[in-house]
Amino acid sequence: MAQKKTVDDYIRNARQWNEELARLRKILLSTGLEETIKWGAPCYTHNGKNVVGMSGFKSYFGLWFFEGAAIEDDAGVLINAQPGKTKMLRQWRMTSAKDIKPAVIKRYVKRAMSV
Repeated sequence: MAQKKTVDDYIRNARQWNEELARLRKILLSTGLEETIKWGAPCYTHNGKNVVGMSGFKSYFGLWFFEGAAIEDDAGVLINAQPGKTKMLRQWRMTSAKDIKPAVIKRYVKRAMSV
C-alpha cells in the first residue's frame, strides 16, 4: 500500500470509516492543532510536538494520544493497546459514528496539548 501524502488522500483512500475520519478531522482542526502525515496516518501537532493521531482499521477507527497516560480519562475511553510495551500512548477506539463525541474529544485534546 502506497504511503499517503496528505490527510485528504488518507481519508479518500480508506477502505472504510471515510465519513467518520472526516468528522474526526474537522473536530481536531477546530482545536488549533497543525495537521501532517506521520507513519502513514494523520497526525496533529502543537508547537512541533505530537499530540494526537487518527486512523481507521478493520473493526474500529479512532484516535491515539501520544501522552495519553498523562491526561485525565474521566470518560473512561482510553486504553493501552500494548500493555507492558507502550507506556504513554493511549488509544480511543470507536466502532460507530455515534461514538464520536465532539465536546469530549475537544476536552481530551485540550488536556493533551497542555501536557
